[in-house]
Amino acid sequence: MEAIFILGTALLLAILPFLLKKSKIYPFLNAFGHFCILLIAIAISSKIINSGTHLAYLNIFYIDALSCVFIVTISVINFASAVYSIGYIKQDIKEGHIKEKKSNAYYSLFNLFTFSMFLVPMLNNLGFIWVAIEMTTLVSAFLVGFYNKKTSLEAAWKYIIICSVGITLALFGTILFFYTASRAGVGTLNWTDMLRVSASLDPNIVKIAFVFVLIGYGTKAGLAPMHTWLPDAHSQAPAPISALLSGVLLKTALFAILRFMVITNYCVGTWFAGNLLIIFGLISLAVAAGFILVQKDIKRLLAYSSVEHIGIIALGFGFGGAFGLFGAFLHIFNHAVTKSLMFFGIGSIVKKYCTNNLHVIRGVISTMPFIGIVVLFGVFALAGSVPFSIFISEITIFISGFTKGSYFAIGLALFFIVVIFAALISHFSQILFGKACVEQKKEGAPFSTKVSLIFLLLFIITLGVIIPDFFIKLFNGAIGVING
Repeated sequence: MEAIFILGTALLLAILPFLLKKSKIYPFLNAFGHFCILLIAIAISSKIINSGTHLAYLNIFYIDALSCVFIVTISVINFASAVYSIGYIKQDIKEGHIKEKKSNAYYSLFNLFTFSMFLVPMLNNLGFIWVAIEMTTLVSAFLVGFYNKKTSLEAAWKYIIICSVGITLALFGTILFFYTASRAGVGTLNWTDMLRVSASLDPNIVKIAFVFVLIGYGTKAGLAPMHTWLPDAHSQAPAPISALLSGVLLKTALFAILRFMVITNYCVGTWFAGNLLIIFGLISLAVAAGFILVQKDIKRLLAYSSVEHIGIIALGFGFGGAFGLFGAFLHIFNHAVTKSLMFFGIGSIVKKYCTNNLHVIRGVISTMPFIGIVVLFGVFALAGSVPFSIFISEITIFISGFTKGSYFAIGLALFFIVVIFAALISHFSQILFGKACVEQKKEGAPFSTKVSLIFLLLFIITLGVIIPDFFIKLFNGAIGVING
């Protein structure tokens, strides 16, 4: 019933804008609906992690502790984005960027997007997961091209084409998994059925299949060098959608990789998938470091930061062990809340300065005091500084690498992270404290923007100081699924 409530509420919220039409209540109703979904997501996760079981229905829906990590993360970012959208879309209408009628389309697509993302971690059938991930691409492409500008439409088409190529490779890998499972007597694509016979699968076919899955879904997850759609899509989408794309959409593809990784680990051992993830993780860090250093577009800079953090998460899963897996799951959540906060803050800044060029944006602290202070906290959090949450998850992952003896990989990763840290501080010190090129009036932030930013900042600060028992149980439960 909880899963049906989450999916049903998202669908209902997608339909309501056209029923209520010009109602000014809907944006607040949308935020309230996602607050209810957040409460239900926490409730269903608490039930599963406290009982140590899972929920299943008709061999279609299957929710375990691994699913719960992603359901909770998605629900937190969805709620924050729904609240932030209130002021953001209202300002778009006021400034004439969109008409009120188009705001209905925005909220409808917003909720279809959230529906498709929730669907991914709730499904048992690996084929249905593929369909749900493809659905996230098709729906979010309309949001990437929402403003109908030449650049946004180009980004949307690039997003569809590149991710479609990736998803085709993932489909081929899924077919190979099904082929070897059928030879072991399994006639379905259900993850639970394939896991049951994973030890008897053909290891050579499984290796080839996992490579296709990793490259295919890795394209959607933003792993380099398959990441090329990501900077364009993130930079052209409305700020609340950029937060969803970076904070949680990338993670849905990661969820699919993890489902296949569990089967692969049982069949050939943890070394194969682990080494591949470490390689792609290091490549992602290297690419991100280079592009962040020379970046001129502030939203593209944040997009390349997403490539960096997906690489760090890949390293955590690659190193494995209790520390590596816990750090990776913690980093999934930490990156989601931190990057969303940054996209919200930068979205407000771009609206005021009417440019994405970070060499033009100056003096934000003096012109937008609240936003400037939040972004100052956010950039140090994103760079992995004490006492913010990303520092804890990164340190946990690096401890795992050291205990595994992966000194070369850790050394490279630390080098790239230091370069990125220096680049971020250099860019944002000018943005926040530099002298404005033209006179800018001091401007406050809408109430909805303040609420969404404070909501996310509470997670960033709290998880940097102490990890609540709920999250410890949640991540340990997910580790149990990975380790069987």
